[in-house]
Amino acid sequence: MFGEILGGFGALANVETFLYLVGGFVMGLVFGAIPGLTATLAIALLLPFTFAMELTNALVMVMSIFMAGIYAGSVTGITVNIPGAASGAITTMEGHALMKRGHGAKALSLDALASSIGGVIGAAVLMFVAIPMSEFALLFRTPDKFALVFMAVVTVVIVAKGSIWKSLVTVTLGLMISTVGFDNMVAQGRFDFGSANLIEGVQLLPAVIGLFAICELLLQGGAPKRGALDAPEFKVGHRDFVPKWSEIREIGFLTYAKSSVIGVLIGMLPGGGASMASFVAYAEAKRVSRKPEEYGSGSHEGLAAAESANNAMCGGAVVPLLTLGIPGDSVTAIIFGVLLIHGLVPGPGLLTNEMATIAPMFAALMVAAVFVFLSVLVFGPYYIWLARMNRGVLYAFIAMIAMVGTYASTYSVFQMWMALAIGVFAWALRLMSYPLVPMLMGIILGPYLELYLRRALITSDGDVMTFFASPISIGLYVMTGVFIYFLRIRAPKFD
Repeated sequence: MFGEILGGFGALANVETFLYLVGGFVMGLVFGAIPGLTATLAIALLLPFTFAMELTNALVMVMSIFMAGIYAGSVTGITVNIPGAASGAITTMEGHALMKRGHGAKALSLDALASSIGGVIGAAVLMFVAIPMSEFALLFRTPDKFALVFMAVVTVVIVAKGSIWKSLVTVTLGLMISTVGFDNMVAQGRFDFGSANLIEGVQLLPAVIGLFAICELLLQGGAPKRGALDAPEFKVGHRDFVPKWSEIREIGFLTYAKSSVIGVLIGMLPGGGASMASFVAYAEAKRVSRKPEEYGSGSHEGLAAAESANNAMCGGAVVPLLTLGIPGDSVTAIIFGVLLIHGLVPGPGLLTNEMATIAPMFAALMVAAVFVFLSVLVFGPYYIWLARMNRGVLYAFIAMIAMVGTYASTYSVFQMWMALAIGVFAWALRLMSYPLVPMLMGIILGPYLELYLRRALITSDGDVMTFFASPISIGLYVMTGVFIYFLRIRAPKFD
């Protein structure tokens, strides 16, 4: 197996394959950074072209897009407070706070380093412990999955800065929005008010665009002076994007390692995804932090924890795809299609029978993770330039791309209007100091919370004790209680 993995790295030595890797990485950076154009959309657009590609080139390119796209969502989040994807929400909160204080280069460098470390660790786990970890994931029954999602929802509420009641309100609103649309379990619409458009529900991308892009544009458009303050005039060079050893040591290797492991484990679970990984890792980092008061206002540690988990999730999400045939998130669902197009059927025998064919995927994921850090050294000054652009031009461009991206991913004019409506509603909430991240997580996690709840109750004939019958479930509930105790009950109070 080790020899086949080395052969995967050897495949990247081919000039043509390496160019596909670089091309996919750049494509992932562009699509991931621009709100509305996610890595999922980039791979979806690439899918028809993979018919004509050699298998190795196709696999290398999609894995490079995956890694770059997950990272790039944080670039516009840090610079202009508009994340390119939902997974960049935590990074946006911490990174943009640093940006406003004139530490944009530092935020981007620490962000890229954490993403790179997490991506490398995630790829290493994928290479060497894919099969044993997939067997562990099989131990999670439906009640255990409910307990995991429940822990993520609670975590979202307690880590949000400010009033816990306001966080509870917004996460509840998100959960309510997630129930709108077609109910697959009973084959009928819910809360659609007889509308053929509402039967499809509120899709994730319009929600992200509305909550972050449209809302932020409305806020910034009404406060031009504040927009100028968000982009302080200071000169940066390529050397400014090399993180200082003292800052890395302050964050601690344990934070990087633990957050990466959390990202891998959550990525392995279907429906986990980068958003849940970043929140759980962020909450754990805050729980053990010596400076919890800095979280929410520019914490280096919080930024590193969220980003390490984000990109480590990539390796974890591929584990159930290759070994069980179960995609871990929307991106791996499309990668599933790429494999099927080329006659590879994901499942228990794939790694055993086709390891030499699959190995370049592993190698591409690790090399792309290294490229993440190298990219900020090359493009960092241009990222900062985004914050210095004429705000009228920048916001008009973002608004156009956001709405076009919404339509391109949904082919629905109604969803464009939905994004606009959510943006106006989110703008009103922000004016009243309600946090928006819990609302987004409610929309993301709501379908999984409901699905696992109903399935567990159906299979147990309505016995609620099924949620406490497994050691895994009990352990997750205990961990939830620990988070509540340390992050809210015993948390020090800061002004």
